[in-house]
Amino acid sequence: MKKLLGIIIVITLTFSCKNKENKKTETTVKTEFQEVTTTDYVLNKPTKNIKAVLILFGGYPENANDIKREFKILENAQENNVAVLYMNYNRKLWLEQHELLQLSEQLTNIVKEHELPTDNVYIGGFSSGGNIALLISNFITKQNSDIIPKGVFIGDSPIDLASLYNTVEKNVKRDFSGPVMEESIWLLETLGKQFGNPNSNISKYEAYSIFTSETNNIDNLKYLKNTKIRLYTEPDSLWWKKRARVKYEEMNAYRIKGLSESLNTLQFKDVEYIPTVDKGYRSNGERDPHSWSIIDTQNLIAWMLKK
Repeated sequence: MKKLLGIIIVITLTFSCKNKENKKTETTVKTEFQEVTTTDYVLNKPTKNIKAVLILFGGYPENANDIKREFKILENAQENNVAVLYMNYNRKLWLEQHELLQLSEQLTNIVKEHELPTDNVYIGGFSSGGNIALLISNFITKQNSDIIPKGVFIGDSPIDLASLYNTVEKNVKRDFSGPVMEESIWLLETLGKQFGNPNSNISKYEAYSIFTSETNNIDNLKYLKNTKIRLYTEPDSLWWKKRARVKYEEMNAYRIKGLSESLNTLQFKDVEYIPTVDKGYRSNGERDPHSWSIIDTQNLIAWMLKK
């Protein structure tokens, strides 16, 4: 997860210029953006007429700088007067109750301090950040917070912790060398220490996981029944087989598709499963279906602004 898993001050001016016949005067309309950088987050916001707020959580080791580098959404956000809040909140696969309370309070305080609108808030995350996005969205909706999100999205997130345990256990047995092996050993130890073996007792996994496919448990999403949900993934089976010898049934994509089917069966209002093809690339050009780039930024902004 360490591997799997963005802050330069930017002031962007959008100019609309009209040349007059005498070519001596020029009219310029400016939309100004402000960047605020703290130890906890980076906020890029229009100085006026904010149409929506997008809160982003990165993958396991990603901070605000990393998200900004890998997820090229800022230009589209600025063109549409959308504020983007990049969180330095990471290294979480699940959230304890006190963490949910603290994060909820932190987000509420940020929105209030910077006078961001609360009527069109969206929360999203990549990889483990997607787990955070779903869990905190469910919690603040349940709490009837001031910043209840209209929508939430994930990018190839490990939503089923019990399934993740079984997959990494198989990886360790395969003894596949390299980063995959290192990551699998760490995950197996982390999950086992916290929750035990799901094949012996799955209840702890159900209590903290987004989705437990074995028992079709979605308790940690039940307050999002009327929230717009998007589930992005790139199910490139050949890439994953070559990289880690995993089967499709062992991939995040398989569990994400299963979650979408379960939510639709349970009549969640607006759930979109969005599988992509050849969209996953890191900012350095490296092919990786487990990347922020599987999320189409222009389409995402349009989804947020759709009435």
